[in-house]
Amino acid sequence: MAESSGKTYRSQTIYSVFVRNHTPEGTFEGVRRDLPRIKALGVDIIWLMPIHPLGVKARKGSLGSPYAIRDYRAVNPEFGDLDDFRRLVDAIHGLGMKCIIDVVYNHTAPDSVLAGEHPEWFYHREDGSFGNRVGEWSDIIDLDYAHRGLWEYQTDTLKYWASMVDGFRCDVASLVPLEFWREARAAVEAVRPGCIWLAETVDPGFVAAMRAAGFGCLSDCEAYGAFDICYDYDIYHLFRDYLDGKIPLSRYAEAVNQQEVIYPAGYSKLRFLENHDQLRTAFLIPEAGARLNWTAFSFFQKGTGFLYAGQEAGCAHLPSLFDRDPVDWPDAGRPELFQRLCALKKHPLMADSSYEVKALPGDVLYAVHRKGGRRLAGVFSVRGGSALAAVDEPDGWYENLLDGGLVEVREGRLSCHGQPIVLETGRD
Repeated sequence: MAESSGKTYRSQTIYSVFVRNHTPEGTFEGVRRDLPRIKALGVDIIWLMPIHPLGVKARKGSLGSPYAIRDYRAVNPEFGDLDDFRRLVDAIHGLGMKCIIDVVYNHTAPDSVLAGEHPEWFYHREDGSFGNRVGEWSDIIDLDYAHRGLWEYQTDTLKYWASMVDGFRCDVASLVPLEFWREARAAVEAVRPGCIWLAETVDPGFVAAMRAAGFGCLSDCEAYGAFDICYDYDIYHLFRDYLDGKIPLSRYAEAVNQQEVIYPAGYSKLRFLENHDQLRTAFLIPEAGARLNWTAFSFFQKGTGFLYAGQEAGCAHLPSLFDRDPVDWPDAGRPELFQRLCALKKHPLMADSSYEVKALPGDVLYAVHRKGGRRLAGVFSVRGGSALAAVDEPDGWYENLLDGGLVEVREGRLSCHGQPIVLETGRD
Protein backbone atom coordinates (compact mmCIF):
# COMPACT_ATOMS: atom_id res chain seq x y z
CA MET A 1 0.00 0.00 0.00
CA ALA A 2 1.17 3.52 -0.72
CA GLU A 3 2.93 4.67 2.45
CA SER A 4 0.85 7.84 2.68
CA SER A 5 -2.44 5.93 2.73
CA GLY A 6 -4.30 6.11 5.98
CA LYS A 7 -7.38 4.26 7.18
CA THR A 8 -9.67 7.27 6.74
CA TYR A 9 -11.01 6.00 3.41
CA ARG A 10 -12.81 3.26 5.35
CA SER A 11 -14.98 6.00 6.87
CA GLN A 12 -15.97 7.57 3.57
CA THR A 13 -18.57 7.03 0.86
CA ILE A 14 -18.05 7.48 -2.89
CA TYR A 15 -20.91 8.35 -5.23
CA SER A 16 -20.41 7.50 -8.92
CA VAL A 17 -21.92 9.72 -11.64
CA PHE A 18 -22.11 9.11 -15.39
CA VAL A 19 -22.66 12.69 -16.56
CA ARG A 20 -24.34 11.70 -19.84
CA ASN A 21 -27.09 9.74 -18.09
CA HIS A 22 -27.40 11.40 -14.70
CA THR A 23 -29.97 13.96 -15.86
CA PRO A 24 -32.12 14.31 -18.98
CA GLU A 25 -29.81 17.01 -20.37
CA GLY A 26 -26.66 15.00 -19.60
CA THR A 27 -24.42 17.94 -18.72
CA PHE A 28 -22.06 19.16 -16.00
CA GLU A 29 -24.69 21.75 -15.10
CA GLY A 30 -27.31 19.04 -14.62
CA VAL A 31 -25.04 17.27 -12.14
CA ARG A 32 -24.26 20.56 -10.37
CA ARG A 33 -27.96 21.17 -9.67
CA ASP A 34 -28.26 17.72 -8.08
CA LEU A 35 -25.34 18.17 -5.69
CA PRO A 36 -27.34 19.27 -2.61
CA ARG A 37 -29.40 16.06 -2.79
CA ILE A 38 -26.25 13.94 -3.13
CA LYS A 39 -24.59 15.76 -0.25
CA ALA A 40 -27.65 15.17 1.93
CA LEU A 41 -27.14 11.42 1.57
CA GLY A 42 -23.87 11.77 3.46
CA VAL A 43 -21.54 11.35 0.48
CA ASP A 44 -17.88 12.35 0.89
CA ILE A 45 -16.45 11.88 -2.62
CA ILE A 46 -18.05 12.22 -6.05
CA TRP A 47 -16.51 10.15 -8.81
CA LEU A 48 -17.21 11.46 -12.29
CA MET A 49 -16.94 8.77 -14.92
CA PRO A 50 -14.82 9.85 -17.94
CA ILE A 51 -15.32 13.49 -18.81
CA HIS A 52 -13.22 13.53 -21.98
CA PRO A 53 -14.12 13.64 -25.71
CA LEU A 54 -14.83 10.23 -27.22
CA GLY A 55 -13.55 8.58 -30.36
CA VAL A 56 -15.68 8.09 -33.46
CA LYS A 57 -13.84 5.23 -35.16
CA ALA A 58 -15.18 1.78 -34.14
CA ARG A 59 -17.65 3.52 -31.81
CA LYS A 60 -20.12 1.31 -29.98
CA GLY A 61 -23.73 2.52 -29.93
CA SER A 62 -24.83 5.95 -31.04
CA LEU A 63 -22.60 7.96 -28.68
CA GLY A 64 -19.75 5.62 -27.84
CA SER A 65 -18.30 4.29 -24.62
CA PRO A 66 -16.92 6.88 -22.19
CA TYR A 67 -13.92 4.55 -21.90
CA ALA A 68 -12.93 5.00 -25.57
CA ILE A 69 -11.26 8.38 -25.11
CA ARG A 70 -10.01 10.62 -27.91
CA ASP A 71 -8.23 13.33 -25.93
CA TYR A 72 -7.09 13.03 -22.31
CA ARG A 73 -6.57 16.78 -21.98
CA ALA A 74 -10.01 18.08 -22.99
CA VAL A 75 -13.62 17.75 -21.82
CA ASN A 76 -16.47 16.20 -23.76
CA PRO A 77 -18.32 19.13 -25.42
CA GLU A 78 -21.59 17.24 -24.98
CA PHE A 79 -21.21 17.82 -21.23
CA GLY A 80 -20.14 21.48 -21.45
CA ASP A 81 -16.83 23.29 -21.64
CA LEU A 82 -13.90 23.50 -19.24
CA ASP A 83 -15.45 26.42 -17.39
CA ASP A 84 -18.60 24.35 -16.82
CA PHE A 85 -16.45 21.53 -15.47
CA ARG A 86 -14.58 23.88 -13.15
CA ARG A 87 -17.91 25.30 -11.94
CA LEU A 88 -19.09 21.78 -11.10
CA VAL A 89 -15.90 20.93 -9.21
CA ASP A 90 -16.05 24.23 -7.32
CA ALA A 91 -19.64 23.45 -6.30
CA ILE A 92 -18.61 19.98 -5.09
CA HIS A 93 -15.87 21.55 -2.99
CA GLY A 94 -18.25 24.23 -1.77
CA LEU A 95 -20.48 21.55 -0.27
CA GLY A 96 -17.55 19.96 1.54
CA MET A 97 -17.16 17.00 -0.79
CA LYS A 98 -14.21 15.91 -2.92
CA CYS A 99 -14.16 15.15 -6.63
CA ILE A 100 -12.29 12.37 -8.44
CA ILE A 101 -12.30 11.72 -12.17
CA ASP A 102 -11.78 8.61 -14.26
CA VAL A 103 -8.32 7.87 -15.66
CA VAL A 104 -8.38 5.44 -18.59
CA TYR A 105 -4.68 4.72 -19.14
CA ASN A 106 -4.69 1.19 -20.53
CA HIS A 107 -6.14 2.22 -23.88
CA THR A 108 -7.56 4.99 -26.07
CA ALA A 109 -10.02 5.26 -28.94
CA PRO A 110 -8.49 4.18 -32.29
CA ASP A 111 -8.71 7.78 -33.53
CA SER A 112 -7.23 9.37 -30.41
CA VAL A 113 -4.87 12.31 -30.36
CA LEU A 114 -2.10 10.04 -29.12
CA ALA A 115 -2.67 7.45 -31.85
CA GLY A 116 -2.22 10.19 -34.44
CA GLU A 117 0.76 11.91 -32.84
CA HIS A 118 2.59 8.95 -31.27
CA PRO A 119 1.61 5.64 -32.90
CA GLU A 120 4.82 4.13 -31.51
CA TRP A 121 3.34 4.37 -27.99
CA PHE A 122 0.74 1.70 -28.77
CA TYR A 123 0.52 -2.08 -28.73
CA HIS A 124 0.74 -3.50 -32.26
CA ARG A 125 -0.24 -6.84 -33.72
CA GLU A 126 2.27 -8.93 -35.64
CA ASP A 127 1.18 -7.27 -38.90
CA GLY A 128 1.95 -3.84 -37.41
CA SER A 129 -1.65 -2.72 -36.97
CA PHE A 130 -3.06 -1.31 -33.76
CA GLY A 131 -4.60 -3.89 -31.44
CA ASN A 132 -5.63 -4.67 -27.90
CA ARG A 133 -5.08 -7.49 -25.46
CA VAL A 134 -8.78 -8.05 -24.69
CA GLY A 135 -10.48 -8.85 -27.98
CA GLU A 136 -14.06 -7.98 -27.08
CA TRP A 137 -13.01 -4.39 -26.37
CA SER A 138 -13.35 -3.70 -30.07
CA ASP A 139 -13.67 0.08 -29.76
CA ILE A 140 -10.23 0.70 -28.22
CA ILE A 141 -6.51 0.19 -28.85
CA ASP A 142 -4.00 -0.52 -26.10
CA LEU A 143 -1.12 1.66 -25.01
CA ASP A 144 2.39 0.24 -24.60
CA TYR A 145 4.22 1.41 -21.48
CA ALA A 146 7.59 0.25 -22.77
CA HIS A 147 8.02 3.86 -23.97
CA ARG A 148 9.19 6.42 -21.41
CA GLY A 149 7.77 9.25 -23.46
CA LEU A 150 4.30 7.85 -22.76
CA TRP A 151 5.02 7.84 -19.01
CA GLU A 152 5.93 11.51 -19.12
CA TYR A 153 2.87 12.49 -21.18
CA GLN A 154 0.48 10.57 -18.92
CA THR A 155 2.04 11.93 -15.74
CA ASP A 156 1.90 15.50 -17.01
CA THR A 157 -1.77 14.95 -17.85
CA LEU A 158 -2.48 13.72 -14.31
CA LYS A 159 -0.73 16.78 -12.86
CA TYR A 160 -2.87 19.04 -15.05
CA TRP A 161 -6.14 17.55 -13.80
CA ALA A 162 -4.84 17.31 -10.21
CA SER A 163 -4.71 21.10 -10.18
CA MET A 164 -8.52 20.95 -10.27
CA VAL A 165 -9.66 17.66 -8.73
CA ASP A 166 -8.85 15.65 -5.62
CA GLY A 167 -8.01 12.26 -7.09
CA PHE A 168 -8.43 9.59 -9.68
CA ARG A 169 -10.34 6.36 -10.26
CA CYS A 170 -8.02 4.39 -12.53
CA ASP A 171 -9.76 2.16 -15.07
CA VAL A 172 -8.41 -1.41 -15.32
CA ALA A 173 -5.41 -0.23 -13.33
CA SER A 174 -4.20 -3.84 -13.16
CA LEU A 175 -3.15 -3.71 -16.84
CA VAL A 176 -0.82 -0.71 -16.39
CA PRO A 177 2.66 -1.25 -14.86
CA LEU A 178 2.84 -0.76 -11.11
CA GLU A 179 6.02 1.27 -11.39
CA PHE A 180 4.23 3.78 -13.61
CA TRP A 181 1.52 4.24 -10.99
CA ARG A 182 4.14 4.70 -8.28
CA GLU A 183 6.05 7.32 -10.24
CA ALA A 184 2.87 9.12 -11.27
CA ARG A 185 1.61 9.19 -7.70
CA ALA A 186 4.83 10.72 -6.44
CA ALA A 187 4.73 13.40 -9.15
CA VAL A 188 1.07 14.26 -8.53
CA GLU A 189 1.65 14.56 -4.80
CA ALA A 190 3.56 17.77 -5.45
CA VAL A 191 0.48 19.26 -7.11
CA ARG A 192 -2.28 17.72 -4.98
CA PRO A 193 -1.02 16.52 -1.57
CA GLY A 194 -3.20 13.69 -0.30
CA CYS A 195 -4.51 12.88 -3.78
CA ILE A 196 -7.00 9.97 -3.73
CA TRP A 197 -6.03 6.89 -5.77
CA LEU A 198 -8.75 4.30 -6.47
CA ALA A 199 -7.80 1.28 -8.60
CA GLU A 200 -10.24 -0.75 -10.65
CA THR A 201 -8.53 -4.04 -9.95
CA VAL A 202 -9.83 -7.17 -11.64
CA ASP A 203 -11.18 -10.58 -10.69
CA PRO A 204 -8.82 -13.56 -10.20
CA GLY A 205 -9.95 -15.26 -13.40
CA PHE A 206 -9.05 -12.19 -15.44
CA VAL A 207 -5.61 -11.99 -13.81
CA ALA A 208 -4.95 -15.66 -14.59
CA ALA A 209 -6.16 -15.36 -18.20
CA MET A 210 -4.03 -12.30 -18.95
CA ARG A 211 -0.93 -13.85 -17.44
CA ALA A 212 -1.54 -17.10 -19.33
CA ALA A 213 -1.67 -15.06 -22.54
CA GLY A 214 1.73 -13.59 -21.72
CA PHE A 215 0.60 -10.16 -20.55
CA GLY A 216 1.25 -8.38 -17.28
CA CYS A 217 -1.67 -8.04 -14.87
CA LEU A 218 -1.46 -6.84 -11.28
CA SER A 219 -3.03 -8.74 -8.42
CA ASP A 220 -4.75 -6.70 -5.72
CA CYS A 221 -1.81 -7.37 -3.40
CA GLU A 222 0.51 -5.74 -5.94
CA ALA A 223 -1.85 -2.84 -6.67
CA TYR A 224 -1.83 -1.81 -3.01
CA GLY A 225 1.80 -0.85 -3.65
CA ALA A 226 0.49 2.34 -5.29
CA PHE A 227 -3.22 2.70 -4.53
CA ASP A 228 -5.31 3.70 -1.52
CA ILE A 229 -8.44 1.75 -2.47
CA CYS A 230 -8.90 -1.33 -4.65
CA TYR A 231 -12.05 -2.81 -6.14
CA ASP A 232 -13.84 -5.71 -4.47
CA TYR A 233 -13.72 -7.87 -7.60
CA ASP A 234 -11.57 -10.46 -5.84
CA ILE A 235 -14.73 -11.70 -4.09
CA TYR A 236 -17.57 -10.18 -6.14
CA HIS A 237 -17.89 -13.37 -8.20
CA LEU A 238 -18.60 -15.28 -4.96
CA PHE A 239 -21.35 -12.82 -4.04
CA ARG A 240 -22.96 -13.53 -7.42
CA ASP A 241 -22.42 -17.28 -7.02
CA TYR A 242 -24.23 -17.19 -3.68
CA LEU A 243 -27.17 -15.29 -5.18
CA ASP A 244 -27.33 -17.90 -7.94
CA GLY A 245 -27.36 -20.76 -5.43
CA LYS A 246 -23.99 -22.12 -6.54
CA ILE A 247 -22.19 -21.84 -3.19
CA PRO A 248 -23.20 -21.64 0.47
CA LEU A 249 -23.09 -18.33 2.29
CA SER A 250 -20.19 -19.65 4.38
CA ARG A 251 -17.94 -19.73 1.30
CA TYR A 252 -18.53 -16.01 0.74
CA ALA A 253 -17.89 -15.23 4.42
CA GLU A 254 -14.60 -17.14 4.27
CA ALA A 255 -13.48 -15.01 1.33
CA VAL A 256 -14.25 -11.78 3.22
CA ASN A 257 -12.23 -12.99 6.18
CA GLN A 258 -9.32 -13.91 3.93
CA GLN A 259 -9.03 -10.28 2.85
CA GLU A 260 -8.07 -9.42 6.44
CA VAL A 261 -4.89 -11.49 6.23
CA ILE A 262 -3.69 -11.29 2.63
CA TYR A 263 -3.77 -7.50 2.21
CA PRO A 264 -1.83 -4.74 4.04
CA ALA A 265 -3.11 -3.86 7.50
CA GLY A 266 -4.43 -0.52 6.27
CA TYR A 267 -6.16 -1.88 3.15
CA SER A 268 -9.45 -0.42 1.96
CA LYS A 269 -11.79 -2.17 -0.44
CA LEU A 270 -14.47 -0.42 -2.49
CA ARG A 271 -17.57 -2.17 -1.15
CA PHE A 272 -20.02 -2.05 -4.05
CA LEU A 273 -23.15 -4.04 -4.84
CA GLU A 274 -23.48 -2.47 -8.28
CA ASN A 275 -21.55 -0.20 -10.61
CA HIS A 276 -21.62 0.87 -14.27
CA ASP A 277 -20.32 -2.57 -15.35
CA GLN A 278 -22.57 -4.72 -13.17
CA LEU A 279 -26.30 -5.28 -12.92
CA ARG A 280 -28.30 -3.08 -10.59
CA THR A 281 -28.84 -4.39 -7.07
CA ALA A 282 -32.61 -4.01 -7.48
CA PHE A 283 -32.41 -6.25 -10.56
CA LEU A 284 -30.14 -8.86 -8.96
CA ILE A 285 -32.02 -8.89 -5.64
CA PRO A 286 -35.66 -8.06 -6.38
CA GLU A 287 -36.89 -8.96 -2.88
CA ALA A 288 -36.83 -5.71 -0.90
CA GLY A 289 -35.93 -7.24 2.47
CA ALA A 290 -32.96 -9.15 1.10
CA ARG A 291 -31.78 -6.09 -0.81
CA LEU A 292 -32.00 -3.94 2.32
CA ASN A 293 -29.84 -6.39 4.27
CA TRP A 294 -27.21 -6.71 1.55
CA THR A 295 -27.07 -2.93 1.25
CA ALA A 296 -26.61 -2.48 4.99
CA PHE A 297 -23.97 -5.22 5.04
CA SER A 298 -22.01 -3.56 2.22
CA PHE A 299 -21.75 -0.37 4.29
CA PHE A 300 -20.93 -2.30 7.46
CA GLN A 301 -18.00 -4.00 5.75
CA LYS A 302 -14.46 -2.78 6.33
CA GLY A 303 -13.76 -0.52 3.38
CA THR A 304 -15.05 2.46 1.44
CA GLY A 305 -18.81 2.83 1.00
CA PHE A 306 -20.13 3.12 -2.54
CA LEU A 307 -23.25 4.20 -4.40
CA TYR A 308 -23.82 4.14 -8.14
CA ALA A 309 -26.21 6.97 -9.03
CA GLY A 310 -29.75 5.62 -9.00
CA GLN A 311 -29.04 2.88 -6.47
CA GLU A 312 -30.46 5.04 -3.70
CA ALA A 313 -33.76 5.22 -5.62
CA GLY A 314 -33.95 1.46 -6.14
CA CYS A 315 -33.42 1.72 -9.91
CA ALA A 316 -33.40 -1.72 -11.53
CA HIS A 317 -32.31 -0.69 -15.03
CA LEU A 318 -28.56 -0.31 -15.67
CA PRO A 319 -28.02 2.66 -18.01
CA SER A 320 -26.29 1.95 -21.29
CA LEU A 321 -22.66 3.01 -21.66
CA PHE A 322 -23.09 3.57 -25.39
CA ASP A 323 -26.28 5.60 -25.84
CA ARG A 324 -28.28 8.32 -24.12
CA ASP A 325 -30.12 6.40 -21.41
CA PRO A 326 -30.93 8.73 -18.49
CA VAL A 327 -31.36 7.32 -15.01
CA ASP A 328 -35.04 6.82 -14.26
CA TRP A 329 -35.52 8.62 -10.96
CA PRO A 330 -38.92 7.19 -9.96
CA ASP A 331 -39.08 8.94 -6.61
CA ALA A 332 -36.85 10.12 -3.80
CA GLY A 333 -35.97 6.53 -2.97
CA ARG A 334 -34.82 5.94 0.59
CA PRO A 335 -32.50 8.84 1.42
CA GLU A 336 -32.91 8.26 5.15
CA LEU A 337 -31.49 4.73 4.81
CA PHE A 338 -28.36 5.93 3.08
CA GLN A 339 -28.03 8.85 5.45
CA ARG A 340 -27.91 6.36 8.33
CA LEU A 341 -25.49 4.06 6.49
CA CYS A 342 -23.13 6.89 5.53
CA ALA A 343 -23.27 8.13 9.13
CA LEU A 344 -22.48 4.61 10.38
CA LYS A 345 -19.33 4.70 8.23
CA LYS A 346 -18.06 7.49 10.52
CA HIS A 347 -18.01 5.23 13.58
CA PRO A 348 -14.38 4.99 14.80
CA LEU A 349 -14.35 1.19 14.62
CA MET A 350 -15.13 1.30 10.90
CA ALA A 351 -11.72 2.85 10.25
CA ASP A 352 -9.61 0.96 12.75
CA SER A 353 -10.59 -2.52 13.91
CA SER A 354 -10.11 -6.21 13.44
CA TYR A 355 -13.00 -7.58 11.40
CA GLU A 356 -14.64 -10.98 11.09
CA VAL A 357 -17.73 -12.34 9.34
CA LYS A 358 -19.60 -15.56 10.08
CA ALA A 359 -22.40 -17.25 8.15
CA LEU A 360 -25.16 -18.44 10.48
CA PRO A 361 -28.08 -20.79 9.80
CA GLY A 362 -31.01 -19.14 8.05
CA ASP A 363 -28.87 -17.19 5.56
CA VAL A 364 -27.65 -14.70 8.15
CA LEU A 365 -24.31 -12.88 8.13
CA TYR A 366 -22.96 -11.96 11.56
CA ALA A 367 -20.08 -9.46 11.36
CA VAL A 368 -18.05 -7.84 14.12
CA HIS A 369 -15.61 -4.91 14.26
CA ARG A 370 -13.53 -4.96 17.43
CA LYS A 371 -10.68 -3.03 19.00
CA GLY A 372 -9.74 -3.31 22.65
CA GLY A 373 -12.99 -3.52 24.58
CA ARG A 374 -15.07 -1.85 21.86
CA ARG A 375 -17.32 -3.94 19.63
CA LEU A 376 -19.65 -3.11 16.77
CA ALA A 377 -21.78 -6.09 15.74
CA GLY A 378 -24.01 -6.47 12.70
CA VAL A 379 -26.64 -9.10 11.90
CA PHE A 380 -27.90 -9.25 8.33
CA SER A 381 -30.59 -11.62 7.06
CA VAL A 382 -29.50 -11.67 3.44
CA ARG A 383 -32.59 -13.56 2.26
CA GLY A 384 -34.83 -11.18 4.20
CA GLY A 385 -36.26 -13.88 6.47
CA SER A 386 -36.63 -14.21 10.23
CA ALA A 387 -34.08 -16.17 12.20
CA LEU A 388 -32.73 -16.74 15.69
CA ALA A 389 -29.07 -15.73 15.46
CA ALA A 390 -26.38 -17.03 17.83
CA VAL A 391 -24.15 -14.06 18.67
CA ASP A 392 -21.10 -13.62 20.87
CA GLU A 393 -22.46 -10.52 22.61
CA PRO A 394 -23.32 -9.86 26.27
CA ASP A 395 -26.97 -10.29 27.26
CA GLY A 396 -28.91 -7.06 27.46
CA TRP A 397 -30.90 -4.48 25.54
CA TYR A 398 -29.23 -2.46 22.81
CA GLU A 399 -30.15 0.28 20.38
CA ASN A 400 -30.20 -0.75 16.73
CA LEU A 401 -28.02 1.97 15.21
CA LEU A 402 -29.83 1.64 11.88
CA ASP A 403 -33.36 2.46 13.02
CA GLY A 404 -33.19 3.46 16.70
CA GLY A 405 -35.22 0.47 17.86
CA LEU A 406 -34.35 -1.74 20.83
CA VAL A 407 -32.92 -5.23 20.37
CA GLU A 408 -32.50 -7.85 23.11
CA VAL A 409 -29.69 -10.36 23.37
CA ARG A 410 -30.54 -13.22 25.73
CA GLU A 411 -28.58 -16.40 26.34
CA GLY A 412 -26.35 -15.51 23.40
CA ARG A 413 -29.29 -15.32 21.01
CA LEU A 414 -30.79 -12.44 19.05
CA SER A 415 -34.15 -12.59 17.31
CA CYS A 416 -33.83 -11.26 13.78
CA HIS A 417 -37.07 -10.37 11.98
CA GLY A 418 -35.61 -9.74 8.55
CA GLN A 419 -34.33 -6.23 9.25
CA PRO A 420 -30.59 -5.42 9.43
CA ILE A 421 -29.30 -4.87 12.96
CA VAL A 422 -26.18 -3.01 14.11
CA LEU A 423 -25.32 -2.90 17.82
CA GLU A 424 -22.50 -1.36 19.82
CA THR A 425 -22.09 -3.94 22.58
CA GLY A 426 -18.77 -3.04 24.17
CA ARG A 427 -16.83 0.10 25.06
CA ASP A 428 -13.32 0.87 26.31
